[in-house]
Amino acid sequence: MPLRAIEDEPIATAPDHAGSSSLLTFHERKLLAAPSRVVIRPFHLGWQASGHSSSRAGKLVTDILALPDEVVHAEYRAILSDFSERHWQTERVFDERADEVAQTVRLPRGLSQERRRLIGAYFCHEYSYAAAALMNPSVVEHPDQSGLTGGAVRFVMSLRAVGEGHISSIAFREGIVEPDGSFEIWPQPNVATAVSLTDQSQAHEVGEVQVSRHPESTLSGSVIFPITEPQRNGLEDLRLVRFVDDDGEFQWIGTYTAYNGREIRSELLCTRDFRNFTLGPIEGRAGRNKGLALFPTKLGGSYYMLGRQDGKNLYLLSSDRLDRWDDDGVLLLEPKFPWEFIQLGNCGSPILTDEGWLVLTHGVGAMRKYSIGAILLDRHIPSKVLARSEKPILSPKDSDREGYVPNVVYTCGAMRVGKVLFMPYGISDSAIGFATVPIADLIASLG
Repeated sequence: MPLRAIEDEPIATAPDHAGSSSLLTFHERKLLAAPSRVVIRPFHLGWQASGHSSSRAGKLVTDILALPDEVVHAEYRAILSDFSERHWQTERVFDERADEVAQTVRLPRGLSQERRRLIGAYFCHEYSYAAAALMNPSVVEHPDQSGLTGGAVRFVMSLRAVGEGHISSIAFREGIVEPDGSFEIWPQPNVATAVSLTDQSQAHEVGEVQVSRHPESTLSGSVIFPITEPQRNGLEDLRLVRFVDDDGEFQWIGTYTAYNGREIRSELLCTRDFRNFTLGPIEGRAGRNKGLALFPTKLGGSYYMLGRQDGKNLYLLSSDRLDRWDDDGVLLLEPKFPWEFIQLGNCGSPILTDEGWLVLTHGVGAMRKYSIGAILLDRHIPSKVLARSEKPILSPKDSDREGYVPNVVYTCGAMRVGKVLFMPYGISDSAIGFATVPIADLIASLG
């Protein structure tokens, strides 16, 4: 459903990273959580009772039906005055919501358009999708690389946005990064949309579903909200990767955690154009765990992923199917240094370099402080660890430690741009910062 979006304010001064790795170059730009980003979402009452007048929803509809025409007109005009400028195609949203209500609560035939839309409005509410937090970005090459020169790369960045009730959704931003690490983020449009089901008959599906963004919406103005019951309380920590298929064509695949308020499961997002998306569960034992990251290509005819199967250590998993992972995995890495004693895991999909697979990692140390490091895997035998960070390349410092969840720096994926690694990262679950590092220098720093 449509939502309103505003442009982010850049931060004028660079963050204080005293004590962090001198390898990194930090950029002044930050993206911030903002309660002003709102969306119209369904407002659900009690639907469990049967019959038109015995449920809360039925009683509400009965009350609206009983209003005189002049009151309906006045009430509806007041709603449009309050909300039409805050959203895009507001009346179309009310029409769609009234149609959804009519599937459960019987509406009389011959209702005026105004009264029907008023019913739709009573079953909607405004939701601030990024009011609480903005965090855990990942970044990949954009499907459209036309018109670029000098080694510049157009990118797509995913963000985890958190709103009321700690419900997470997936937002996107687009931009261009240069080989020297400088970058631009495209402005968000004045209006944006949430993706919707391509087939409304999938509304109660618990398995795979297809969703699409509105034809008039840009990717930077699109948000993916929880759609299925297993996703009801959030879509968390999307790790995007541009995957090379057997025929040499690309698709973009993301692993993320679906949360229904009680249980989690790992799921896949797949797209070839960032207009149409498939969302579906990862079957098998590995699908019960968080933090899976897919390699960008098959190795020896099999898919490979990194995961934290026991909650503490890093494992290498393999499968002959993208959507099913029964492998318990091979133990790849255990905590060794104090900054990762509590747990370690990946910070996104492996990145192929001349020296091997470069993997950003996260470690959790004392006081639940999250830091970022790196490891290097053999490009032909990915179960072989060639080197690892003895100290973090980035840890929370001073201005980066305050936020919704303090003492956390975290990323869900960086991108290679020539000889440089471009790394957006979450700052205490409250903002997105940006850093770059020469890949050769990073690898040389590993022990």
